[in-house]
Amino acid sequence: MTCPQCGASIQPKNPFPTVDIIIELEGKGIVLIMRKNPPYGWAIPGGFVDYGETLEEAAVREALEETSLHVDLIRQFHVYSAPDRDPRQHTIATVFIGKSAGIPKAADDAKDVGIFTWDTLPDNLAFDHRKILEDYFNKRY
Repeated sequence: MTCPQCGASIQPKNPFPTVDIIIELEGKGIVLIMRKNPPYGWAIPGGFVDYGETLEEAAVREALEETSLHVDLIRQFHVYSAPDRDPRQHTIATVFIGKSAGIPKAADDAKDVGIFTWDTLPDNLAFDHRKILEDYFNKRY
């Protein structure tokens, strides 16, 4: 993109697309990761969408990279786009719900992994993940 007045190159400033995946383990709860990098805290597995990748492919890839789980996507849950949802930059997260029957193991940028229910959610959730999980457990979408 070029500035019409001076001809200088202009780099548009756009939000970054991300995905989060709420992984349901049958009869046990959902999988959260403890982040190895800032911002620290427990988080829904997820990350940035790579160029040339669909949102669905990114969700499955991120789930495998962070939890070592092969996940079957059930459905798209909701999109969260508040400009301050990520303290590092403006992101837009498409959240998916998926299922797995495996045993989660922390990998990639996950320091730890845990299985939680509504009653056992940790206090230190990263990003806007408490809001997302409240919506999920209250079946708002």
